[in-house]
Amino acid sequence: MENRIIKDENDRVDGVYKVTGKAKYFAEYELPGLTYGVLVTSTVTKGKITTLDTKAAEKAPGVLAVISHLNKPSAPGYEQEGGSPFKICYTDKIFFNGQPIAIVVANTFERATYAASLVKATYAKEDFNTDFEKAIADSKAKKLQGQPDYKRGVENAYKTAEVKIEAKYHLPIETHNPMELHGIIADWRPNNHVTVYAKTQGVKATQGTIANVFKIPIENIQVNSEFVGGGFGMALRTWPLEIATVMASKHLGKPVKLVITRMQMFTMVGNRPAAVQTIGLGASKDGKLTGITHRAFGETSAYENFTEGVVNMAKFMYQCDNVNTQYTVVPVDLGVPIWMRGPGEATGAFALESAIDEMAHALDMDPLEFRIKNDPERDQQRDKPFSDKNIKEAYKIGAQKIGWNERKNKPGSLVEGQWKTGFGVSIGVFNANRGRASVKGILKADGSLVLQSATSDIGPGTGTGMTLIASKITGIPVGKITFELGDSSLPPAPSQGGSATLSTVGSAVNDVCVSLKSTIAELAANSNMDATSNFVDVLKKNNLPSIEVTKQSSAGKEREEYSMYSFSIHFVKVKVHSLTGVVKVDKIVSVGDSGTIVSPKTARSQMVGGAVGGVGMALTEESVIDHRYGRYINNNFADYHVPVNADIPEIEVHFINKPDPYINPMGAKGMGEIALIGFSA
Repeated sequence: MENRIIKDENDRVDGVYKVTGKAKYFAEYELPGLTYGVLVTSTVTKGKITTLDTKAAEKAPGVLAVISHLNKPSAPGYEQEGGSPFKICYTDKIFFNGQPIAIVVANTFERATYAASLVKATYAKEDFNTDFEKAIADSKAKKLQGQPDYKRGVENAYKTAEVKIEAKYHLPIETHNPMELHGIIADWRPNNHVTVYAKTQGVKATQGTIANVFKIPIENIQVNSEFVGGGFGMALRTWPLEIATVMASKHLGKPVKLVITRMQMFTMVGNRPAAVQTIGLGASKDGKLTGITHRAFGETSAYENFTEGVVNMAKFMYQCDNVNTQYTVVPVDLGVPIWMRGPGEATGAFALESAIDEMAHALDMDPLEFRIKNDPERDQQRDKPFSDKNIKEAYKIGAQKIGWNERKNKPGSLVEGQWKTGFGVSIGVFNANRGRASVKGILKADGSLVLQSATSDIGPGTGTGMTLIASKITGIPVGKITFELGDSSLPPAPSQGGSATLSTVGSAVNDVCVSLKSTIAELAANSNMDATSNFVDVLKKNNLPSIEVTKQSSAGKEREEYSMYSFSIHFVKVKVHSLTGVVKVDKIVSVGDSGTIVSPKTARSQMVGGAVGGVGMALTEESVIDHRYGRYINNNFADYHVPVNADIPEIEVHFINKPDPYINPMGAKGMGEIALIGFSA
């Protein structure tokens, strides 16, 4: 993708494409002979298909195939033992309500939709449970260890503290619900070559999954995903519905497009799982924490286990010698969850930070003062120093901007007309990760630079950040730099998730640009040119149309010596109507402590988006299930309430903007997760 119009070097390089409709998402590709798939879904929650009548559907106008477990195409990876038992077209078992049991393919979407309604199934029903809290209470219900129990010092030390609190926190299921629906276009060609246009956070991961299921060489598979209309974690895996679409294309020898419905987004592509957490805190009368206990139950599916870092934050975020955690997952008859922005840390931070507030109240202490007093200088869990941490500075900035000095310690004592006003503060933290990635750089004699990597951009502005890194090192204007991504044929990079892309891929961009500058300097010296000569002149002098460099970059031993995290501090001013109980968020201030800020505009957008997501998590979003039938009852945008403009107040974003001296050459750390983690508290 070329840059067309950039008025400011911090502008998004893909901004014009997105606002003018030039950005092409997976479902917008038109392939010759394109056909359309529609899924048939189960109407029961658990059991086994006894009959599947597809005759009427097969005879319907325009129908090319109805594919199910009765006529499944070959997928050798599915025929092997192991892995998840939920394999569309490869099982007659029902694991959750709305589970795909067949795919109808026709020459138009409308015909496929109609034909899918003609498929009739009967079932041998089994007893089921979709009620997570019922399963927790049932001593006979299956429960699994989510992660090993953790203990530092004395277990349950809070119980003998001078001041103690114990509280339970409930979080419902939350559904990702990006505007762009999930799906895929699959085009199986002769000689087992496959091209797919996918909604994915990792083109290499999708490529690998397809190769593994169909047992074909990975180089036979081309995955394209240049633009993604929001992922938030749900596109971190290749779902069975995508494999079923590839199967259908293989069966027909034609390209097949599948785009699932909004209702199906609630059942087929994961969610943030429900959680019930109990926090016990103990402190001395002067406000020093003496015990932290964090026990959590998380939801998972009955057919495939899912775990996340719900209790991680409690192990190190506050100075305390006595900490113990326990994380248990409880299977229910629903689709398997998946990470949602902030993953388990957002769930855990809601409980921990809420409990910190309750302890501050029990001590009659300012909750900001309480946090500062228990701020750790060292990571007690890993027994390592932090690579960089500026939390106290972030507290100071946020408190000043929100007007914390107006806050009263007694709840309900600050009144504005019929509104009771309060101020809140919380902290977010997430691993500052750096993985392995490769980038290819092509420096051309026309003055341009092309960078290529098989990374993804689900919205944070990957291309913009990489372009700015390259421009700073090379001195080439951003308008002459192109960053190509979302193509599995490019040099490998990991999936976009866990706030690691800028650190990982950006480091490889850095190394490529440094290498290109070194090559130009060497060419200049060999041509008796000044070492500071313009690279265009150097290339022309050497009759070179371009030079190319590919570099792989990964973390070193610094992780063995330092504990690396990104941090955020969130402040809110909230009003509650004294008569109606209506909650109104009046102002938000978020402060990011995530190293060097490479791209100020996209960084701010990340923090704003996290705040909006945090408002939804705390106040509006909840996926509701009728447990009599195991079905979602608010699986649409009318009844599932994502925050709208009227719910969101003024948002101020500030950054510490100090480089982490150890993590990577830029000193930059991720912020996509910390933008949301802690906010809901």
